Amino acid sequence: MGTTVLGAGSWGTALAIQLCRAGHSVELWARDPEHVRDMVESRENRRYLPGFHLPPSLAPTADLEACVRSADKLLVCGVPSHAVRNTMEAARPYIPATTVVCSAAKGIEEGTSKRMSEVITEVAGCEGRVSVLTGPSFAREVAAEMPTVVVAAASSEKTAQFVQHAFASPMFRVYASEDPVGAEIGAAVKNVIAIAAGVSDGLGLGHNTRAAIITRGLAEVNRLAIKLGADPLTVTGLAGMGDLVLTCTGELSRNRSVGLKLGQGEKLSDILEAMSQVAEGVRNTPAIDELARSADVEMPITVQMRCLLFEGKAPREAMVDLMTRQLKQEF
Repeated sequence: MGTTVLGAGSWGTALAIQLCRAGHSVELWARDPEHVRDMVESRENRRYLPGFHLPPSLAPTADLEACVRSADKLLVCGVPSHAVRNTMEAARPYIPATTVVCSAAKGIEEGTSKRMSEVITEVAGCEGRVSVLTGPSFAREVAAEMPTVVVAAASSEKTAQFVQHAFASPMFRVYASEDPVGAEIGAAVKNVIAIAAGVSDGLGLGHNTRAAIITRGLAEVNRLAIKLGADPLTVTGLAGMGDLVLTCTGELSRNRSVGLKLGQGEKLSDILEAMSQVAEGVRNTPAIDELARSADVEMPITVQMRCLLFEGKAPREAMVDLMTRQLKQEF
């Protein structure tokens, strides 16, 4: 199978390693030729995923045209969400007509409020051949071959099952789903909720508060996903509850880490400047808030995170405002 992963950050690299474990020869594309040279020479992604050997069947490359042309079966888009449109526009002329494209990016596009699979379908013109891979999965633990369970979602059952079997191995279990809407909304919104959970932990507000944020965050995911046509069961599964719990509680969560430092009094600009990788929730918060407003869906945690991240609101004030909202029925 000709397989290519676009994006040599930690997540793209971990997925490329996993595809090699599943029996594929994989090309891993990075934009920076110097980064590619270092990976070729060291057989390690020292910049974004240090400590993990790149298998012999994984070939780093900076040649976008050649690696996309050779992906005659599967092309995985593993770049950050804000780079998906430009990357896929550059790749489009070279995508083989039968290739399945899998989005591994988690987010909502700024300005259009489109999900990543919608962006890819629009740009690459591969209707019916676009899938999503998501679920509770830290890159380092995937690379370390720790047991991981995710979901491959596509509007086409055949496409979802193709991606399911392409990635599956004994330590990487993949479920198939025909609900990309629910899968992608869960994947995007959980990053915003994780920032809120981190803020709570940074303020020292305790386990009760964190549990409340996760539970009410799941309610926000649920309301938005259902309004956009998702199956409510998706939100209770790996792409919803599973990914939300992981991202809100895991020490490897970049989004939770941003919130934690905000709660401890650090400035957002300083936090982001010190990070080598993207915390998707920061960039995605305004886009998700806009999507919720356009769909007339109430998402108070998301609103408070937008105020905190972009309008100068104090972390403790944001938490107080969440707690003192008008009382109402839970469901």
